[in-house]
Amino acid sequence: MAPHKRLVAWKECHQLLLTVYRATEKWPKHELYGLTSQTRRAAFSGAVNIVEGASRKGVKEFKRFLSISLGSLAELEYALEVASALGYLEPAVFDALVVQQRRARAMTWRLQRALS
Repeated sequence: MAPHKRLVAWKECHQLLLTVYRATEKWPKHELYGLTSQTRRAAFSGAVNIVEGASRKGVKEFKRFLSISLGSLAELEYALEVASALGYLEPAVFDALVVQQRRARAMTWRLQRALS
């Protein structure tokens, strides 16, 4: 099994990524290369940096990739706020995504802290 697949933080980020992709499917076509792309990239980066960090040899490198993941998850929260303000997300969907995003960020932060 790949090392990242054992990590609860990665599992949460992976589920968040899938949820974000589904939520952005119906956003306006004119946002495809703008907000839709940026939102999806932020969610993808949150998960993929855990994958890359877990495959590295040292703890210092892993922590660096977790830091990048945390930044991407913060970026995702802002993208979701913008999408909500523009009316692309129903309030209940926005709230659920933010709860999931914050849970993923908290798990990633705890993982980074555990490596210290």
